[in-house]
Amino acid sequence: MTDANPIDSAPPAAPEMTGEGLFHDWSNEALVMALEEVRQHNDGLYRETDMLEKYLKRVEPKETPTARRSSVAQDSKVRRKSRSQVEKLLRLTTEQKCDIATRELEELRDEIDKMTEKCEQILDSHRAALEEADIRLAEMKKASYEFERDILRGAINHRTGKVSAERVARYIEDKLRSRDALMEKLRLKNSTLKVQKKKLQLQLKQKEEMGEVLHEVDFRQLQIENKQYQSKIEERNQELLRLKLKAGNAQQVLNSYKKKLHVITAESTHLNGEIKQRHDLLDRIAIETEVVEKDRGVAEHIYSQLKRQLADFRVPDVLDYVGERAKLYDILKTVKSWERKVEIAQMALTTHKKRWKQMQMQSHQLNPWNALQGIPL
Repeated sequence: MTDANPIDSAPPAAPEMTGEGLFHDWSNEALVMALEEVRQHNDGLYRETDMLEKYLKRVEPKETPTARRSSVAQDSKVRRKSRSQVEKLLRLTTEQKCDIATRELEELRDEIDKMTEKCEQILDSHRAALEEADIRLAEMKKASYEFERDILRGAINHRTGKVSAERVARYIEDKLRSRDALMEKLRLKNSTLKVQKKKLQLQLKQKEEMGEVLHEVDFRQLQIENKQYQSKIEERNQELLRLKLKAGNAQQVLNSYKKKLHVITAESTHLNGEIKQRHDLLDRIAIETEVVEKDRGVAEHIYSQLKRQLADFRVPDVLDYVGERAKLYDILKTVKSWERKVEIAQMALTTHKKRWKQMQMQSHQLNPWNALQGIPL
């Protein structure tokens, strides 16, 4: 709530000048700024006036018709006074404005608390109505299902194809008995709750007499402490959530490292197997190398002998070579003929062996005494 008038900052002008002459020297931007300041100042004054009216309506008693007429007459008198005198009479000090604003703020907070409590009560009643409706809907669905199961499908007479009236009457009687039992149960529960209510009221009355009842100040204090504890709980929950997120990230990193370790372990096992195979291959290669070295030594010895023989070799004459080749051919022919003779002799030997075995078999069959004496064939 400000007391400054934005028009006071405008350039001074003579009082006899008209409105057109007053703002004649001002630029358009200065006029727009001055108009905006006047609007803001008027908005502030409107808000202050509304707050003051609410405060006066709440604090001052209602005006009677006589007081209203007197106030109207006073207003007419005040209007006849000069503008400076009216502002001087109606302007409030800064302390008064702060006091009024503080009281209105407290009143607004109380109204908000009352409205919140009322809304919570309405919300609780609506929730209770919804819960009751859900319970009734579930009971109706259950009753409909049981009626369809027991009556519409289970009580049909197979001969006539109609519902048995006795079954329907028995079903209705059972439902009425169960409903009566439920009403009796609820009545007993209601009486028990009434007794508990009386006990609690008696205890509350005793505490009031002993001075142990919480007053409004204590209740406000408990509310403040509850809000503080709620804020601490919220902070701890946020911290717990952060720790859970950190734990989840750590678990993900650990799982990734476990996967990498598993892959590396499998690769290490594979590499160890390959290393073992390579060592075995190296051992075999070393053994083969020793054998090859031995063979190389023998081959070098043979090579040296052949080299010496080649150095001592003298090419024979052509006639000697032809004579030797002719002898070789003759020898080969002789070898082939002897091989053929050997084959013929082996065939004859095989034939003679077969005939000898046949003769032994015949002689054994003709003289069974040899068989009794154990003479072999």
